[in-house]
Amino acid sequence: MSAAPTRSLPRLTGGVEPCLEHALPEGICRTFRVMPYGLHQGRVLVAATDADDTITEHVVTERLDRPVTLVRHTAAEIIEAVDEAYPPVEAEVESPQARRARMQMTQMLTRSGLVTAAELQRAMLEYARTGDPLGDILVSHGSLSEDVLVAALSEMHQLQRVGLAGFEPDYEIARRLPERVARTLQALPVAEHEGEVLIAVARPLSPEDARTVDEALEQPWRQLLANRSDLDQLVQRIHSHHYTEVATGFLARTAPASSAHVVATPAQRSVLLALVVAAVVCAVFRPAGTATAVVAVASVLYLLVSVHRIRLSLQALGSRLETDVSVAEVAALDERTLPVYTILVPLYREADIVPRLLRDLDALDYPRSRLDIKLLCEADDLETIDQVVALALPPHIHLVVVPDSQPKTKPKACNYGLQLATGTFCVIYDAEDRPDPDQLKKALIAFDRATDDVVCIQAKLNYYNQDQNLLTSWFANEYSMQFDLVLPALGASGSPIPLGGSSNHFKTAVLRELGGWDPFNVTEDADLGIRLHREGYRTAMVDSTTLEEANSHVGNWVRQRSRWSKGHLQTWLVHMRHPAQLLRQVGPRGFVSFNLTMATTLVLLMNPLFWTLTTAYLLTRWSVIQDAFPTPVLCIASVMLVVGNFTFVYLNVAGSLQRGDFGLTRIALLSPIYWGLMSYAAWRGLLQLFTNPFYWEKTEHGLDEPEVRPALDGRGSHESAPVHQTYEAHETLGAYASRVSA
Repeated sequence: MSAAPTRSLPRLTGGVEPCLEHALPEGICRTFRVMPYGLHQGRVLVAATDADDTITEHVVTERLDRPVTLVRHTAAEIIEAVDEAYPPVEAEVESPQARRARMQMTQMLTRSGLVTAAELQRAMLEYARTGDPLGDILVSHGSLSEDVLVAALSEMHQLQRVGLAGFEPDYEIARRLPERVARTLQALPVAEHEGEVLIAVARPLSPEDARTVDEALEQPWRQLLANRSDLDQLVQRIHSHHYTEVATGFLARTAPASSAHVVATPAQRSVLLALVVAAVVCAVFRPAGTATAVVAVASVLYLLVSVHRIRLSLQALGSRLETDVSVAEVAALDERTLPVYTILVPLYREADIVPRLLRDLDALDYPRSRLDIKLLCEADDLETIDQVVALALPPHIHLVVVPDSQPKTKPKACNYGLQLATGTFCVIYDAEDRPDPDQLKKALIAFDRATDDVVCIQAKLNYYNQDQNLLTSWFANEYSMQFDLVLPALGASGSPIPLGGSSNHFKTAVLRELGGWDPFNVTEDADLGIRLHREGYRTAMVDSTTLEEANSHVGNWVRQRSRWSKGHLQTWLVHMRHPAQLLRQVGPRGFVSFNLTMATTLVLLMNPLFWTLTTAYLLTRWSVIQDAFPTPVLCIASVMLVVGNFTFVYLNVAGSLQRGDFGLTRIALLSPIYWGLMSYAAWRGLLQLFTNPFYWEKTEHGLDEPEVRPALDGRGSHESAPVHQTYEAHETLGAYASRVSA
């Protein structure tokens, strides 16, 4: 800042140079009360209410990237100039009361030395972009602990604060606020004294929220400030039984025909039994004719599945059927308008991955104070829970402990977390996922572009360890085909899309309305994609990628693939319970597409049978096998020998080419070996469908990766100065209740 006197310099009242009118973002102008207005001797003149403030000078100089001179002006003069450059929108402009509270918070924290100038500057810049509470921003970045913020709010608002860690409330009192109100307002009745209910709150309630509490309680009450994380855990404990019931049984109760809690209906079992009996009878009396018919039907099915996938791939090859969002569009988003986004991350026996998971979540380009991250841990997984607790999570990351109940599946855990979600939108990520940093913003833009019936945006999936060995290369080839060719083509043709296992973004309200995921289906993602389509909703693809860890161990890969095959069979059985109804809901194109997509698993099941017949014939020239292939059937089977294998290899090559992974194309030529592994896993999944249909085989991740320490903001943790440096330790609720009773 120039040391020369500023009295002789041009003033803001003389007008703003047109080239400077929008030189600073509106948020910075309003937050720091500054306005660039003129040029003088190679420097930019910037009107400021405090011309000596070093933080303001640093922020303005950095943004303008030119020498500046801060010139003292009144707040009224600056606001008038800013309003002229950026016509104010009432809902987005900070009120005088909110500004006074923010300035009081800033002065309190800086005078006590609890935040540094650099931390405050970063928080102020994020506030200028988002308008989120300054205290929450500081806590989300680890500059403050939640307890220090609660203490500061307690002093500012003259509210008592209490500790909830280890506290066991009276459940009857705690449930006086309906669960929805308690969850939404982050408020929970914790005690009663002389007819007055004491309510623990994470933040002081607004007048509107206070009226909601009045209507629910209909008796005097008083709010007490509490640590947000402790309060969140207490709300979960109080309502855990309700959450478990909904997570496990809501879909089976409200739409039993859409749930896989019954593997096959009596009608389906009767049809299957009739087909088996008919086949056995025919095989006894006409063995050659029966064999010929079976081979002919199987060959036709092969042909239809192959043609279907080739058609989809050719439709997508060289095209961009997914929503393509540019970097400029992402940069143009006004972060003040961004909604809260819930991220559900189911974890089970993955303690070693948690530090890396937090690192990757921390890399997301989204305001932390508008993130609602739920780490979903099973109650019996104490190792992972202990690891999460030990990392001192910031308030936007929540530990959710899912009570032990059957079925113990990923969709049941996601349903549990969905009930606690506060976001307008939500997304599923697996523990090992590495999403593109801007994926949440791209998904929002994709939703904004899409029609109202699009309630799910599916990002692409691929693998970061594709070069680890032959198995991971095959896996990456398969995913490139699925997510870069097949799914975009399905979406473009208006057919049902079986969703991927993660990175599917939803409108939260619609997902709740549909009952979330089927907890009994072990490929809940594919099932939900079909169910969305049946209800009249649509899924779109977005050109953003989440990198996962491809299984590099054959045994681990087989367990995962067996579960997928079992789940696809479950999904087919569920949606084909009433074929006529499915046809009406999805139309002829959707009906055929769904059946041919799910029939891929049937093709995998048939492969070993045909390979066995072919091998046996070549070795023995057994006439019975030859009799099963009369000339018409032999022609079809021969065509399929070529077309089927060509299709599988071609699609894998095409997928890697579409994605630009040219190094994987030569690996795709060995795909028939991979097909054999897939067939083995499919048979394993079929057997499990009869023996243990709801069993979720655990897939181990991070087997070959070294431990990664979290690097949240470069600190490695979210710890900050202890509360007692400036404020006394907060009083426990028990002690407070005893004192007020005295």
